[in-house]
Amino acid sequence: MQLSGRGVTCVRGGREVFSALDFEAVSGEAVAVTGRNGSGKTSLLRLIAGLLIPAGGTIVLDGGDADMTLPEQCHYLGHRDALKPALSVAENLSFWADFLGGERGDAAQSLVTVGLDHATDLPAAFLSAGQRRRLSLARLLTVRRPVWLLDEPTNALDVAGQDMFGGLMRDHLARGGMIVAATHAPLGIETRELRIGGAM
Repeated sequence: MQLSGRGVTCVRGGREVFSALDFEAVSGEAVAVTGRNGSGKTSLLRLIAGLLIPAGGTIVLDGGDADMTLPEQCHYLGHRDALKPALSVAENLSFWADFLGGERGDAAQSLVTVGLDHATDLPAAFLSAGQRRRLSLARLLTVRRPVWLLDEPTNALDVAGQDMFGGLMRDHLARGGMIVAATHAPLGIETRELRIGGAM
């Protein structure tokens, strides 16, 4: 499986963010997207996820499920955790599993894996920032998708949480998945760098 972009141009608010960008990622590989603030790291992830439309160029996934679009084969984990405060931890995870559809894993086991099984019935409004991020990570495990698009994924995680997430990423890659992550900090796994824009 290979994700590739050729000549990708991004325009937002009438401003060209980047142009003629080429990139690729293959099964079992993690790509760290780096660059200064405003260089377009998040925009690139959103283009791949289908949340933005390229102003030029193409983004394709070869070797994936031919019956599914690229966005349907991606998980996008953004800056915001996209949780409903009034719903419990378990209810939030169930909502996302129903919304995303597709192959589903064991939600209860996902919460055990990210260390939130003790908070299953707690409303999301009472979670700390780190716990909210852990709940977002549980979504990656509950609905199986081969392409993980991660925007500063270790934000708010403590050292133990970062170690846990490193293990999840390594497992995902070992199963043939791929990761494209916008980050200013090391992810704790082996990555290939894709730098956007000039020197940081």
